[in-house]
Amino acid sequence: MVTLAAGPGGDLEAQIEQWRQFVARRHAMAKDDVDELEDHLRGHVADLGRVGLTEDEAFLVAVKRMGSLDEVSQEFAREHSDRLWRQLVLPSAGDARSNRRARRELLLVLLLAVASGLAINLPELFGISLNEDGAFYARNLSLFSLPFLAGYFAWKRGMAPTRALGMLVPPFLLGAALVNAPMFVPGGSTQVLAAIHLPIVLWFVVGLAYVGGDWRSHQPRMDFIRFTGEWAIYYTLLALGGGVLVGLTAAGFAAVSVEIEPVLTEWVLPCGAMGAVMVAAWLVEAKQSVVENMAPVLTRVFTPLTTLMLLALLTATLAAGDVVEADRTLLILVDLILVLVFGLLLYSVSARDADAAPSAFDRWLLLLLASAVVVDLLMLGAMLGRIAEFGASPNKVAALGLNLVLLVSLTWSARLLVEFLRGRRPAAALERWQTTYLPVLAAWAAVVVAVLPPLFSFQ
Repeated sequence: MVTLAAGPGGDLEAQIEQWRQFVARRHAMAKDDVDELEDHLRGHVADLGRVGLTEDEAFLVAVKRMGSLDEVSQEFAREHSDRLWRQLVLPSAGDARSNRRARRELLLVLLLAVASGLAINLPELFGISLNEDGAFYARNLSLFSLPFLAGYFAWKRGMAPTRALGMLVPPFLLGAALVNAPMFVPGGSTQVLAAIHLPIVLWFVVGLAYVGGDWRSHQPRMDFIRFTGEWAIYYTLLALGGGVLVGLTAAGFAAVSVEIEPVLTEWVLPCGAMGAVMVAAWLVEAKQSVVENMAPVLTRVFTPLTTLMLLALLTATLAAGDVVEADRTLLILVDLILVLVFGLLLYSVSARDADAAPSAFDRWLLLLLASAVVVDLLMLGAMLGRIAEFGASPNKVAALGLNLVLLVSLTWSARLLVEFLRGRRPAAALERWQTTYLPVLAAWAAVVVAVLPPLFSFQ
């Protein structure tokens, strides 16, 4: 059985004991059955503790997770919902040390958000204007915010300063040197590709800080996948809210004939966009798994819709005849759709209970994967045909590599899902495959940034 050190006053053990008594009272269960349920509960508490939750928070979230697996735990959570929500939303008055750390963390996040916002205006001191040198800012956009985010997670996960500097700083410095190399033809394909793929590489560096440098373990990788989805949703909501606020502000000043547009476009919008990176991350960390994660919920909605869209696209493509002559825009759009399918797969797997039996949603997911694999193969044929006819180019090679990387992931995932539906493999095998394959995506993005430009003479 998993054992955990109790917090001050044995609070964790007291709460688990209360939970055990509830289970034993409501159902005539053997002691071994209760022990097994408790072991599951402690396992969840241990996992949540490793990602930064306090014992009390971890217990409450673990009970909620157990509620989806076991009706007894669900009943326990329902009867104690008032206490659960109070403790999830309000800080615990008795845990002064946790409250002090939370305040320090919030202050650090705000300082890093301000620093990130100021960083994007730092080039102005060297005569690089946001309005006139948009290409420079596009290439370096991720460098204005992600180093601060990586620093935040390195602090939060307790990475030793020397280890954090050795693991995190070199990739950022190397990335900055690569995208700003003077050999690039301004506006050339390789420069654009490097600018697009650098944020992907650096996001994985942030992931390295998120897991405290423990990138070899399966569970921390999956936690980072979940964090990425939640962060994207929070950032989108912050951006939408900020856009509305800026619009109302501009309209208000315009009504009194005050020119404020330069301030908004040169300071408020860029600083807000960079600062929101930190704020969104803090929101995910502050309330992670407190309520149902949004990213997995959205996958339940969009998986069937994306499946129908892919089937319609596949039908239209086959009806059109020769895919080699497919429009370049179609190839780009299909790549984006395949990336969307990959994301839906990741978050479907991340939200799945490893012990649950196959469901109708799993069959929808298999249909989605099968459709994506067929579409991917068709697009690969089209790309190889275009390369054979017109020759290789940076864009074609980058797209071809992405399609191959996605094809391997989607094909093997479909195979594992079929075996799960047939009862030959557990669902955990599919989850482990996703986390194992994840570094391949980072590796390909790094190839596009560092290898393709010199390969094509920085054109």
